[in-house]
Amino acid sequence: MNNPDRHLSMSGGAIEQIASAQNPVARVLVVDDEPAACKLLSIILQPDYSCDTASNGADALAALQRERFDAVISDLQMPGMSGMDLLLEARRRHPYVAFLVTTGVDDVDVGVQAMRSGADDYLVKPLLENVVTASLERALHKRRLEQQVENYRQHLEEMVVERTQQLRETLLRIQRSYEDTLRALGAAIDLRDSETEGHSQRVCRYSVEIARAMGWSDQDLENLARGAYLHDIGKLGIPDGILLKPGPLTPDERATMQTHVQIGFELVKGIPFLSTAADIVLMHHERHDGSGYPHGLKADEILPGARIFAIADSFDAITSDRPYRRASPLEFGRETIQRESGRLFDPQVVNVFLSIPTETWSANHHPAQNI
Repeated sequence: MNNPDRHLSMSGGAIEQIASAQNPVARVLVVDDEPAACKLLSIILQPDYSCDTASNGADALAALQRERFDAVISDLQMPGMSGMDLLLEARRRHPYVAFLVTTGVDDVDVGVQAMRSGADDYLVKPLLENVVTASLERALHKRRLEQQVENYRQHLEEMVVERTQQLRETLLRIQRSYEDTLRALGAAIDLRDSETEGHSQRVCRYSVEIARAMGWSDQDLENLARGAYLHDIGKLGIPDGILLKPGPLTPDERATMQTHVQIGFELVKGIPFLSTAADIVLMHHERHDGSGYPHGLKADEILPGARIFAIADSFDAITSDRPYRRASPLEFGRETIQRESGRLFDPQVVNVFLSIPTETWSANHHPAQNI
């Protein structure tokens, strides 16, 4: 037959082992050049604590390096390395080990100095069992709390790093989604107005090149690029009979065509990641002398991005093939922009445009894969 008491005994033993594993006996290193003092402290602390001894500071440091200890109880007055020196070095190497000092001098100043140097408490000889155990327990509890705080801080830092990485990845996915959306919109514009295919990508690159030469920030360049790329999005709302008409437009048809800037502005302004590009869409046909549309703005009334875009747009129109004419050379395009400086275009932006080598425009004239 099975013995129920035996099972109870085994269960109790298992419980004790689990409790022991969860709360292991604290290990204490006793340091004193007097063997009798080491033995006394070992007797006081056992069996509640596991004790090892060292007769000097150097041996104590070696033991701390070699094994794990929860606390050190060291005499202050020792030949060679003093207890104070040991305290300072142990604090530097093992900040979470509890450290008590013992002294035969009943001097408050000695204790204060030791605690300022990092000791958790000081004990005056002759040592009393209840005083030693109470002081040690307080010190261990304090160090455990400090270790828990440090562990929590490290864990928190790891969580911050992890969350930051997750945020970066999420933002990257959002950015890619934005780029996919822009490409889809650009493709829709090209399908609607195939005669100017590739125009949006080129004027986007031209505009960014000029703005970069003017020292614009990366964020401003990005906003400009989006506005430049989508400048003709309003043409999606223009009737085919007008947009695709092979011959000249009538005055009424031209007025309808010009509404594409307002249509585009209304489409874009309500999309959060495109809202900063909306003004370029609205103003890209305004001219320096006020002869443009839709509002006849002049000079500084026109936003800088739109002033830059006006040059990029005209330069591409001159240097690209159209059904009704062949493309003009890049140098002719530069000359035309220079000639219209102060009338159609902002002179300061024209000067920046002209400072950029022709080779740069030639390299940018070929469609790129990315915006």
